[in-house]
Amino acid sequence: MNIINAIRDREGTEFPAGRRTRVLVGVDSPLQAQHFVQGLVMIHPNGSIPIHAHETEETYIILSGHGIMTVGEEEREVDSHDIVYIPPFVDHGLRNTGVVEMSMIFVYAPSMVAEHWAQETSGQLR
Repeated sequence: MNIINAIRDREGTEFPAGRRTRVLVGVDSPLQAQHFVQGLVMIHPNGSIPIHAHETEETYIILSGHGIMTVGEEEREVDSHDIVYIPPFVDHGLRNTGVVEMSMIFVYAPSMVAEHWAQETSGQLR
């Protein structure tokens, strides 16, 4: 049995758009899965996951906080316990519109490194 603590065991990566992402299962994690990646994201007040698209289908599960979710041409408010499905190749992003950190879980498949992480770190996405 392989168990990790999402906060204690995974420092994660701080991204320029105002969030910390911890990969829990998959790439660069001690927990591996063959077909998916799962992570915990803490989006700081006024922070975001910039608009991007990729070949994987994905879900966002909002654990706490609230914000604005964009999927394709649609923008909607999201709150704690909302789950958003994102089809492959569709532009999407999430902004924290609250005054406290927003926490969310993402799951995408198939398992791969999300290209937009490197794009954001290099300044190509904001």
